[in-house]
Amino acid sequence: MAAIEIRCGDALEELKKLGDGSVALIISDPPYNLGKDYGNGSDQFDFDEYIKFSRNWLCEACRILKPGGSIYVFMGMRYIAYVYALMEREFGLSFRSWITWFYTQGLGKTRGFSPRHDDILMFSKPGGNITFNLDAIRVPQKCYRSVNNMRGANPGNVWEFSHIHYCNKNRRAHPTQKPEALYERMILASSNPGDLVIDPFAGSGTLLRVCQQLRRRAVGIEVNPNYVEMIKERLQEPFSSFDSFDERITRIPAEMEKEMLKGYVVHHIEWFLQGHKNLIPRFLKDMREKYGEDYYAL
Repeated sequence: MAAIEIRCGDALEELKKLGDGSVALIISDPPYNLGKDYGNGSDQFDFDEYIKFSRNWLCEACRILKPGGSIYVFMGMRYIAYVYALMEREFGLSFRSWITWFYTQGLGKTRGFSPRHDDILMFSKPGGNITFNLDAIRVPQKCYRSVNNMRGANPGNVWEFSHIHYCNKNRRAHPTQKPEALYERMILASSNPGDLVIDPFAGSGTLLRVCQQLRRRAVGIEVNPNYVEMIKERLQEPFSSFDSFDERITRIPAEMEKEMLKGYVVHHIEWFLQGHKNLIPRFLKDMREKYGEDYYAL
């Protein structure tokens, strides 16, 4: 199993301890400066302080990222334009994608429209070959056509995953816990087994938990010692399936001819359900309902 490390300390100071160009991938979910209670007052800046805070940790993140490496940054709407400008104009990173994470439930508002998404900025560092493993993150096609790639389709830049609700058995005592499948997609796409992945704001430990299952080395930095202990406990728990999934991974292509069904069950499980074994019974039931006993033609 790949080495997983959690460091208790300030993100900026801990990032300074990492070597230049030593990290393949950074996924960061920093405080959005919305006044949430993380137990340490780290979400209570005025505007200039928050921009300075963002500039400082991004500067270190760019230093440790290897040429060709990718960085994903979660950010709320109030500051995303400023963070984008820092990454592109000030630090010279190459823009790759603006990802929208759509969730079906969120905070209710009575003055204005209720928010139903977060955004994720994806940039890469110039000067090296970019890792983007499209085959590892494809989703099943809607219908079989001879021009389609049966390995699946590009998932696009709008991702639908539910929040980790308080009734979810994997829910932790953290105000902004993210779904594991969000991190699964980014890690599979932008790193390879054995690569070093960094999370400067580890929070509930989702990145570390996902890297643990995907055979990536990982370092998570978290300033709150209570969260550090929570993460350590989470990493010790047995694993069966990730706590969330894109509904499209259970989709079965329509209009497959009988010869195409040969081996498809095995391929679908291998391609789309490796981290979601709890969905296999549902998938097999749907295959039987769609294609009858022909789906057994393995």
